[in-house]
Amino acid sequence: MRIAIAGAGAVGRSIADELLDSDHEVLLVDKSPKAIKVEVVPRAEWLLADACEISSLDDAGIQRCNVVIAATGDDKANLVVSLLAKTEYGVPRVVARVNDPRNEWLFTEAWGVDVAVSTPRLMSALVEEAVSVGDLVRLMRFSQGEANLVEITLPPEAELVGVRSGDVTWPQDTTLVTIVRGTRVIAPSDEDVLEDGDELLFVTTQEREEELEEMFSVRPQGPARGK
Repeated sequence: MRIAIAGAGAVGRSIADELLDSDHEVLLVDKSPKAIKVEVVPRAEWLLADACEISSLDDAGIQRCNVVIAATGDDKANLVVSLLAKTEYGVPRVVARVNDPRNEWLFTEAWGVDVAVSTPRLMSALVEEAVSVGDLVRLMRFSQGEANLVEITLPPEAELVGVRSGDVTWPQDTTLVTIVRGTRVIAPSDEDVLEDGDELLFVTTQEREEELEEMFSVRPQGPARGK
């Protein structure tokens, strides 16, 4: 894939390195001469330009890109880049960095954003994910379709422990995408049996999250012996 990254700071360069390691074509765009450090990411293409201007995006050949990543440190710039990439050039996938969590509500499909990545929210979600068992943790929001990536760790006493994945009727608009079991990452099939401690990743809508979480409720305790 061809991917353009607006913002060649530390974040943009790190993303570029990861994508280049996966054999993608990467173009880094930044309006600051100080940010143009070709020697740091020599495998990438570089363009000194303002990604908020249509003439710059024309020069960058944005219309040929499969993905645009708005990764500057300025939320206003990231929104403008996202909107132009989607509406003017029809880029299939637009990912935008949210610097200030108070601005997260703006990063929607209306501004051309397919996926909004908020570092503070993601870090807090990862903390919750590490300590929460049986509670739904929202990891990421996808603007298109109002879908979210969520995680639930299966408690030992949950009714779903020992049940085949194919025998579970998940809520409407909900898909189990991954099971993380210890060091293994499992692409779930109908034959996979859910185990205590499994970390289950779902794509679901916000209105289905409560229904999904209820499915992981702990079995009611029976009466104590001798009573």
